[in-house]
Amino acid sequence: MSGASVLFDAPGPRARRLSLILSIVAAILILAGAVWVILTLAAPRDSGGITLPGMFDPTRWNIFTDPAVWGFIGEGVIATLQAAAVAAVGAIAVGVVLSLLRSSLIPWVRIPTAWVIEFFRGMPVLLMMLFILLVASTGAFWAVVIALIVYNGTLIGEILRAGLAALPRGQREAALSVGMREFQSKMLVEFPQAFRQMLPIIVAQLVVLLKDTSLGYIVGYNEIIRSNINNLGSFYGNRYLFSLFVVTLAIYLTINLLLSWFARWLARRTASGGGKVRRGKGEDPTNPATLLRIEATASAAGSHRA
Repeated sequence: MSGASVLFDAPGPRARRLSLILSIVAAILILAGAVWVILTLAAPRDSGGITLPGMFDPTRWNIFTDPAVWGFIGEGVIATLQAAAVAAVGAIAVGVVLSLLRSSLIPWVRIPTAWVIEFFRGMPVLLMMLFILLVASTGAFWAVVIALIVYNGTLIGEILRAGLAALPRGQREAALSVGMREFQSKMLVEFPQAFRQMLPIIVAQLVVLLKDTSLGYIVGYNEIIRSNINNLGSFYGNRYLFSLFVVTLAIYLTINLLLSWFARWLARRTASGGGKVRRGKGEDPTNPATLLRIEATASAAGSHRA
């Protein structure tokens, strides 16, 4: 008996035939849906008594031959990336602090931190942006950035806390055995390992952060959607809304797919034990075994000198 047949029964001729038929039907339905969407978009339509050409007509795309349009789109992309970069750095910093406070052994530190995390996790990001903008009068950019920092910082803090909780207890015990204190063990031994293990999940959360910058549209921040759909759409008219929508979607997909690819690469990298750390000549300074070996070497050297 093969290993593959132990877990499930191999499909018989009837099951294979049914699977083939269902696959063909699903492919036909998907193809029919795609054809219907293309024909619908290509068909002319009436707008205020005027017949406009289909969405694929060249007259709906001629604005992209103007370099000024791409310059304006580039400003929106830079504004989005700028807000996302600042918010990402701040969210990681806040997440690190919250994870350490949330995993503290002191109840009056751990319990209030848990309340704060649950409060901000339950608040919608858009309401947070509006509150910061209306109450603190920070301006659109900082309203977007601060709201994203607070919300994503709480999520990253929980991710890192889960990474700390998932570490074997031997990591802390080994660090304490070489004379480290609780805080030193957490900062020098446990936290670096938890951060490395949770890095792919953190990057995936940063992809969500990047997409949430689109909420800046509501508070008046000129990110990609507001810059393209609102500003350029109002300037050139509704005739170009679809083409601007397609370009905006393509930009978002390109950025997010690159970040998602980076997250998958990072997951494979960390799953293999860090690659360079194991293959390189040096040792991992966060490994308690390495710390024990260094401590023993130092003690032996000290006794030899004595």
